[in-house]
Amino acid sequence: MIRSGIRPLLVALLTLSFFIGTTVRAEIQPRKTEMRGVWIATVANIDWPDKRALAEQQKQELCAILDSLHACNFNTVAFQVRPTADAFYKSALEPWSAYLTGTQGKAPSPEYDPLAFMIEEAHKRCMEVHVWMNPYRVINGGDTTQLISNHLYFERPELFAWYGGKLYFNPAFQDVRDYLTMIVMDIVLRYDLDAIHFDDYFYPYKEKGQEFPDDDAFQKLGGDFKKKEDWRRNNVDLVIEQLQQTIKAARPWIQFGIAPFGNNSTNVNELYADVTKWIRNGWIDYVAPQLYWNIGHRISDYSRLYDWWSKECQSLEKGNTCNLYIGQYASGLEIYDQTAWKTPNELIRQTRQNYEKNTDLGSFFYSNKYVIRNPQGLLDSLRASYYQYPALQPAAGNYTGTASAPPANLRIESNFLQWDPVTGKDGNAVRYYVVYALPEDSTDKRLLPERILTTTPNSTGGIYLPNYCELLPAGSRIVVTSFNRFRKESKASNCVVTD
Repeated sequence: MIRSGIRPLLVALLTLSFFIGTTVRAEIQPRKTEMRGVWIATVANIDWPDKRALAEQQKQELCAILDSLHACNFNTVAFQVRPTADAFYKSALEPWSAYLTGTQGKAPSPEYDPLAFMIEEAHKRCMEVHVWMNPYRVINGGDTTQLISNHLYFERPELFAWYGGKLYFNPAFQDVRDYLTMIVMDIVLRYDLDAIHFDDYFYPYKEKGQEFPDDDAFQKLGGDFKKKEDWRRNNVDLVIEQLQQTIKAARPWIQFGIAPFGNNSTNVNELYADVTKWIRNGWIDYVAPQLYWNIGHRISDYSRLYDWWSKECQSLEKGNTCNLYIGQYASGLEIYDQTAWKTPNELIRQTRQNYEKNTDLGSFFYSNKYVIRNPQGLLDSLRASYYQYPALQPAAGNYTGTASAPPANLRIESNFLQWDPVTGKDGNAVRYYVVYALPEDSTDKRLLPERILTTTPNSTGGIYLPNYCELLPAGSRIVVTSFNRFRKESKASNCVVTD
C-alpha cells in the first residue's frame, strides 16, 4: 500500500489539524492544488543513472528517488528522456542514450524501458511524470564517432548545424519541425505520461565571436522577414504551435510545458524563444521560468523576476490561461558562494515569498540530487511546513476537462476501506483516489488539504485502515474522491464512520 508522506513525529499535530480544521502554522496557508516538481537530469548522468548499463541498479535508484520525494509530498518529476537526440525509452526512431549504457544504441542489460518503468512507479505513488525532452541538441562535443552508424546526421547532414563545437538540429527547416513532432508524438501515443516538457535550450546560447551558421537557410527560407532574428523566433514559434496542436488533438489531457531561462530578454534575443507570445496564444499549458538567483540579486532579483512572470501569466489575450510554476535552484544551496546562498535557507525564503504573493501554482526544483541531499535542511523545512500535506496537481487552464464520477459504495470491510472503482475513458480515466478524514461535526464537510489522509492509485481498490489508526480515532468520518487525467477532482463519495 502506498502511504502518504505523513510521518509519525507529526501525528499529534496532524491529528489536531485534521479535526479542528486549522493549519499548524497560522501564517502558512496550505495549498490543496500545487505543483511540487523536481527535475531529474540524465544528460552527463547529472542525477541518474549513477551506473550505466546496470539495469537492476538503475531501477533501484529510480525507486529510491521516488520514495524520497514522495515522503516529502512532492507530486511530480520532470524526467529527462531525450538529452541529445537519443532515448531513455524503447524507440524505433532514435538510439538508446549513451548516458544510459555507455554506448549510443546499446540497450540496457537485461533490457527494460526506463520511461515505462518511471511512469509505472511514479503513478503507484500518485506522482506525475513530465517527459523532459531537448528539441535540438545532438552532440555535446565535436566527435561524430559517438553517433550510431545509421544516425540521421549521416543521412541528412543538411538538417544540422555545428556551433560552438557542438552539433544541433537547425530550427530553420520544416523537416526538422516535422521530425521533432514525430519524436514527441511517438512518446505521447505509446506512454501514459502526464506532460511533455522542454527547458531553455532552443537556438543555442551565444558563443563569443561566433554566429550561428544559417545564412544560406535565411536566404532560401527567410521570405518576407527583413531581420534574421525575427525569422529565427518564427522558426521556434512554428514548432511550438505545431506541437501543442498535435498533442492536444491526440491526447488533450497531456500538458505541454516550457521551463525557459528566468530573464526573458535572453530567451527572446539569444535563444529566439518568444515565450510570452506562446503564453498569450495558448500554445503552452504552463511556464516554469528558471529563477536561479537570490532575492535581492543586483541584476536578476528573484522577487522582481517573479513579479514579471506573474504579470505575464495574468494578463492574457483571448481568454487563454497559462499556469505559472517557479523554477528554483536547489543546486545553488551547495555550489553558490554568495552570502545569500550560505545563510539558511534561500529557497525557503523564496518559497515563503511565493506563498505570500500567491500568484504562482507551485515550483520545480533543480536538480534532484541536490534536493534529496537536503541542503541546509531544505527538505526538512518543506516537509514541516509548506509540503506538510499532500497536494493535487493543477489542471491545465488551456483545456477544460471534466471531473469523473465520485466513488460509490464506500464501506469498511475487515479493516479495509473500500469503494467501487470509477470507470472512465481517456482524460476521464481515474489517475488516483483522495481519502479525506473529516471532523466529527457533520456540518463541516470541506475537503481541505489538511484533511487529506492519503492518496492511493487507481489499481488498489482501497486502503488498510490499521495503517492509519493513530490518525483515525473512533468516530472519524471518511469520504473519498476520484482524481482523473484532466486533474479534475470529483465530488465526495458517501461518508463512512470508523468504529
